Amino acid sequence: MGSREPWKLVDFIKGFSWLNYYGGKSSTSSKRGVFMDHALELLPPDYWRYYLIANAPENDDADFAWEHFQGVVNKDLANILGNFVNRALRFAMSRFEGRVPADGAHGAMERELVAELEARVRAYEKHLEQLTFRKAAGELRAIWSAGNVYVTGAAPWITLKSDPTRAAASMRIALNLVRLFAILSEPVVPDASARILDAIGVSAADAAWPGSIEAAVSALPGGHSLKQGPEVLFRKVTDEEIALWRSRFGVGAPEREPPSAT
Repeated sequence: MGSREPWKLVDFIKGFSWLNYYGGKSSTSSKRGVFMDHALELLPPDYWRYYLIANAPENDDADFAWEHFQGVVNKDLANILGNFVNRALRFAMSRFEGRVPADGAHGAMERELVAELEARVRAYEKHLEQLTFRKAAGELRAIWSAGNVYVTGAAPWITLKSDPTRAAASMRIALNLVRLFAILSEPVVPDASARILDAIGVSAADAAWPGSIEAAVSALPGGHSLKQGPEVLFRKVTDEEIALWRSRFGVGAPEREPPSAT
């Protein structure tokens, strides 16, 4: 405003409470805490973006601990989102010649999935609009989980032998879920979103925010060609890394419980 240049002013200002480090304030002088320049040397931005949004100190102070960071990254990003994407693309590459299968029709499982996702995506949008980021991240995680539950129940790797048409239908849904998840995740993990879209051969211009979820789970037609998917979308953080980072950024090795009396 002071420059008197016609810059675009912010529409909203979001305030946060403190993000503490193991119960205390971070301090550069005491070399206690991890700051963004060092954080980006350890892991790519998406890891930090997701964790900080999912654990934003919106209503009260929050506490950062390496062990909690490891658990969130490994469970949410590696096991839920990353595993779903990698599993779906690898199976499509090996059993469907790298294409979205065209056979089969939606059944009861798909209708239940669409109904759940319709409700969750609309709730996710509402939380983003209201800037309630922790709730938004919670809905996004639940959307990813719904995809995993669906694929596990449909089990196309099993039905492929006994009912190939059914397997094809469930894989078409799964691959469209990959596309949907990439679009919905873009506000939180934009780099991973771009990698996913590239892997399934979808340009940013063809990745519009979803309206009807029924339409979204049919957006990729049968015969659509996929690329070789990202081998590891998110890698897991190891215990050895956590021990190293605790020491480097001002927290020593975790205390061990004393041996029990014999």
